[in-house]
Amino acid sequence: MKLRAFFFAVSAVLLAAVSPPARAADVICYNCPPEWADWASMIKAVKADLNIDMPHDNKNSGQALAQILAEKANPVGDIGYFGVTFGMKAKAQDALEPYKPAGWDQVDAGLKDPEGYWTTIHSGTLGFFVNKDALAGAPVPKCWADLLKPAYKGMVGYLDPSSAAVGYVGAVAVNLALGGSAENFEPALKFFKDLKKNDPIVPKQTSYARVVSGEMPILFDYDFNAYRAKYSEKGNFEFVIPCEGSVVFPYVVGLVKNAPDKDKAKKVMDYLLSDKGQAIWTNAYLRPARKIDLPEAVKAKFLPDSDYARAKSVDWGKMELAQKGFTDRYLAEVR
Repeated sequence: MKLRAFFFAVSAVLLAAVSPPARAADVICYNCPPEWADWASMIKAVKADLNIDMPHDNKNSGQALAQILAEKANPVGDIGYFGVTFGMKAKAQDALEPYKPAGWDQVDAGLKDPEGYWTTIHSGTLGFFVNKDALAGAPVPKCWADLLKPAYKGMVGYLDPSSAAVGYVGAVAVNLALGGSAENFEPALKFFKDLKKNDPIVPKQTSYARVVSGEMPILFDYDFNAYRAKYSEKGNFEFVIPCEGSVVFPYVVGLVKNAPDKDKAKKVMDYLLSDKGQAIWTNAYLRPARKIDLPEAVKAKFLPDSDYARAKSVDWGKMELAQKGFTDRYLAEVR
């Protein structure tokens, strides 16, 4: 009940700037933006291989869940794509119904709801997505502590942790790296208070284009976005896993309860976990949910395994339970 009250309290604010796409499409996936995780390529593949139209949707995880809850009496969306903690919230608030896509049995138990309410389709490692050309002569930061230095004033961005999944993942990463735990978010709160003195940029939606343009030189983001920029954009980009450590985070899909086009939505979810679908994610530098190897040509573009050793898997169930407590304090003490 506490989670339900929290999300209904924020839904009016979130939905003020967010509207659902037209229902003319075959399948509507909330929070499938073209600039994030290369959903643009996946949506094109869904059209080519399934002849299903699925429009882009520029929400974040919190906004997607708020939209689904607001439309509960008359659903518009068919699929929700969330950071795993928001997938857990969606199940808890009766926003989803169970469906186990083809290939579900090949996804590790820790990466899926046992009843099929949500299933991981890929994961990413959080770090710094850096536009080296926009650093005004400052060195590429290597540690969380570096971001508090005056040299990076006005250069650091992170998505709002009270709304976006990647924002909360950044908070978890900072907190664990600096000695915190699911029961103690004091290190993260202190970090964000100190960072506020350096005038950070705090948007709600994915900000890939703002990093590429140089408007936001440093962003707490995933490896897949940084590699995409490094290997496909003009400019000099780098991905950094902070010296103190970071985390790996799964992204999941779930079938909206009473989805308007349930049968086609299930076909799309099957496709996301299929061999071809999982390969499309790897081409976008994402770690597949099923146990398939990264192509050598892709793996060669990643940081070495020694760097990835600093990125840990965590119990996201515990972190989901801790999320509201952290969010309340962040809104009261930082924002």
